[in-house]
Amino acid sequence: MPRWKALPEELDPQVGEFTERLRTLVDRSGLSVAAVADRTGFSKTSWERYLDGRLLPPQRAVLALAETTGTHPGHLTTMWELAERAWSRAEMRHDVTMEAIRVAQARAALDIEAQSTEAKQPLKAAKPAKAARSAKGVQVADPPRTASGPRIPPVPHQRTSDTPSASDFPEWAQAVPSSAPPAAPAAEGGKPPARRGRVLMGVVGAVGALLVAGAAVLLLNPETGGAKKAAAAPAPKATPSARPALPAGVRCDGAACAGKDPEAMGCGGTHAVSPSRGMAGGALIEVRYSSVCHAAWARISGAAPGDQVTIGEAGRGLSARVERGGAAYTAMVEVTGDPAKVTACGTTMRGAKGCVQPTSR
Repeated sequence: MPRWKALPEELDPQVGEFTERLRTLVDRSGLSVAAVADRTGFSKTSWERYLDGRLLPPQRAVLALAETTGTHPGHLTTMWELAERAWSRAEMRHDVTMEAIRVAQARAALDIEAQSTEAKQPLKAAKPAKAARSAKGVQVADPPRTASGPRIPPVPHQRTSDTPSASDFPEWAQAVPSSAPPAAPAAEGGKPPARRGRVLMGVVGAVGALLVAGAAVLLLNPETGGAKKAAAAPAPKATPSARPALPAGVRCDGAACAGKDPEAMGCGGTHAVSPSRGMAGGALIEVRYSSVCHAAWARISGAAPGDQVTIGEAGRGLSARVERGGAAYTAMVEVTGDPAKVTACGTTMRGAKGCVQPTSR
């Protein structure tokens, strides 16, 4: 039974080559994955993911493996950087693909909603016509007949007021001209005409419009006291726009990252790049910048114990000293501008000094 599982088919060739190189180093050392985890300080589960191609190891793990297996860290670091760039490109392609899928789904949903709205509009237009046809077909039922007597005549329209009308005194209509328009005849069966209902609805609508207009006037032209209070009230402070949600595993952003370990906060690995590099003797000095965390830190590799790296201005920057493994890195500083302008310098035990310079990537 083979020791290693087959690498995923969708894995980038450069990442696959780097993973195979890690497997070869572990095989040559004769160590188990558990022994590698114990000597490097990274968990067994993490190394299983690194060696199966499911996760790209951080550079600290790669340097620790190089020290454990006696491999030159500079060559392994170069291969890791190539694999890191390939891993970032693969993640970018995956994000673009997922975004295209979400856009297609949103467009399909909008098309379905538009078709549903267009289908409902003819139905709404047909309802008033159907109601009108139904009203025309309504007939007043004849009064009921008794079993033994003649047909019962309909009940005449009852007057709702004791005030005399013009029909009670015909001579009034000849003597006094009326300025009011003639009253509409009552509908059959004593029911008020439909016109009266429409007039009533119009009056209610007009009253509602007046109320809305009055409220608008009060809002736009408040009283003097209210205006003074409004003028005296301080304007609300503008709140800064919220940054997008952090990816899984990333635990800080901007100023919250200052002074913290980049690996512990999830800002390293595929989330970081090297905008500037330099040499101090035979040691490599780098500024590592994470666009996700908006923070940077300095890293030294291929160094000897006692060599030191500092990020920021001398006397006020953050420093780290190499103890073992030939590598070390500082805590993070917040970056609000161009990361290529962040300064970092290294000093070796032999007195060699060097600072970083921007690189073109």
